[in-house]
Amino acid sequence: MKVKTTIAALSVLSALSFGAFAADSVNTEQAQNMQAMGTVSVSGVSAAPMDINAQLNQKAEAQGAKAYRIVEAYNNGNYHATAELYK
Repeated sequence: MKVKTTIAALSVLSALSFGAFAADSVNTEQAQNMQAMGTVSVSGVSAAPMDINAQLNQKAEAQGAKAYRIVEAYNNGNYHATAELYK
C-alpha cells in the first residue's frame, strides 16, 4: 500500500510541477506515443516527494530526455524512485 501511495504522491507532484522543469513528467497513456531511451534512479533520498521528483528530473535532463515517467517508488526509511526516460 505504501508503494501505491508513494507513486500516487509523486505523480501528483509531477503534474503540479509540470512547467517548472526542462523534461516533462508524463503518465502511462502519454508515454505510449514516445520512444523509450532508458531509466534513471535516485536512492537514499530523505526528502519530500517534490525533491525526489526534482532529482529524477535533473537526471532525465542530463541524459537528454524530453520526458520521464515514474515507474517505481518506495519508502523504506529513505525514498527510492526509478523513472523511464523518453525522447
